[in-house]
Amino acid sequence: MSFRSRREFLQQAATATAAMVCTSGLPAKGAPVAAAVPARAWLTSEDDKFKEIQVPAWRPSLGGSAGVSVDASRSFQSILGFGGAFTDASCYLLSRMERAERANLLNEFFGPGGLGLSVGRTCIGASDYSCSAYSFDDAPTPDPELKSFSIEHDRSYILPTLREASRTNPELFLFSTPWSPPAWMKAGGSLLGGSMRKQFFPSYAQYFVRFLEAYRDEGVTIRAVTTQNEVDTDQDGRMPAALWGQEYEAGFIKECLGPALHAAKLDTRIWLLDHNFDLWGRAMDMLSDPAVFDFVDGVAWHGYAGKPEAMSRVHDRFPTKNAYWTEGGPDVTAPDYTTDWAKWSCTYAQVLKNWARCIVAWNLVLDEKGGPNIGPFSCGGVVTLDSKTRKLTRSGQYWAFAHYAKAVHRGARVIETKGAQSCLEHVAFANSDGSFVLVLTNTGDPLECECAFAGKSLPVKLPHNSVLTLQWS
Repeated sequence: MSFRSRREFLQQAATATAAMVCTSGLPAKGAPVAAAVPARAWLTSEDDKFKEIQVPAWRPSLGGSAGVSVDASRSFQSILGFGGAFTDASCYLLSRMERAERANLLNEFFGPGGLGLSVGRTCIGASDYSCSAYSFDDAPTPDPELKSFSIEHDRSYILPTLREASRTNPELFLFSTPWSPPAWMKAGGSLLGGSMRKQFFPSYAQYFVRFLEAYRDEGVTIRAVTTQNEVDTDQDGRMPAALWGQEYEAGFIKECLGPALHAAKLDTRIWLLDHNFDLWGRAMDMLSDPAVFDFVDGVAWHGYAGKPEAMSRVHDRFPTKNAYWTEGGPDVTAPDYTTDWAKWSCTYAQVLKNWARCIVAWNLVLDEKGGPNIGPFSCGGVVTLDSKTRKLTRSGQYWAFAHYAKAVHRGARVIETKGAQSCLEHVAFANSDGSFVLVLTNTGDPLECECAFAGKSLPVKLPHNSVLTLQWS
């Protein structure tokens, strides 16, 4: 299915009911799972939010057809993790919270007793979810030597938030994305829309280097960068954005950005594209260039247009290059903003079964109007912070994350699952501690499902609009 806008995609990816956080019964992330014990299970449904429930013990299989079978002998990509975006808007809202409240929310996101998120996206300058439009070199005239370069804007609340989150989870993997080069580098001379001018490629490569080094000096290490958020649109000049033709992006990577990172002795990874599934042909063409191939670690994907199978097409052609799902978030105006966990879980399962190594939400925190926002889209945060009451509301996406991020550890392998029921989505993992995880999602009527693994079976019941995580050794 193709979507005309982010809003349309978000409305399609959504279903209403406010949820209270429920972490009781949650195993600490990374905690060993004892051998030869019954499976543990957690359910989210209309009545329960990630509640631990009792399921029958595994029993010898009677040889009938299983609803879902898990085959650990067939494994695929390793998991980097799950997370969200530290936009200017999210960091601003977090900075406005009381210290204890902020610490509690960051622990809920990133701590071992919370979701255990382990990946974060940051913005190189402003995105549409910012308090204002800015870059790190807002010189009024061209500044190819970057004499006006400064990350001063980020020192007030973005860098402190990143440092606090990294203390909460020292394994936090951060990657960064620009929405726009400095205005003087672009045709049109504005941060809003327009396109990159080739003559400033060398300066822009050094802009990346300066950003990475400045953040490192502030105690924040960025592990990967993408060349441009959504390379194939300038959003009609309604927000910080920039068009990058395929030839320009490929040339920038191989002639400027890759060599500049190498010369600066930075081991920062490069992910190209950072746009929708329907641009898989562009990704294939760029990776077919040996010089681009050598500098690039993988492809960053969004799901606003096209289908996840596009990632498998690229993987089948270039199996050594990684896939990363780097953006997707709910619509705060959708009536099912708080209850669309099953739709998000289906999205996650499909993305993970097509070679993605991470799932990264869009804004971690926004207010009840989807702000601060200088752009045209009505996105919502993984969590909404009401600007008047200070109440936190957890989205359906939040509850979908709980079923993956808590149970699936970094380094886990996706393993094969089979099942034919149209309303039942499934994906399984093998953790490095010897435990296994199966996530089942039911978008249809209530059903019973027989799960099969290693000659044993286990029956489970799934209500309508539910997600169930099983974990066993």
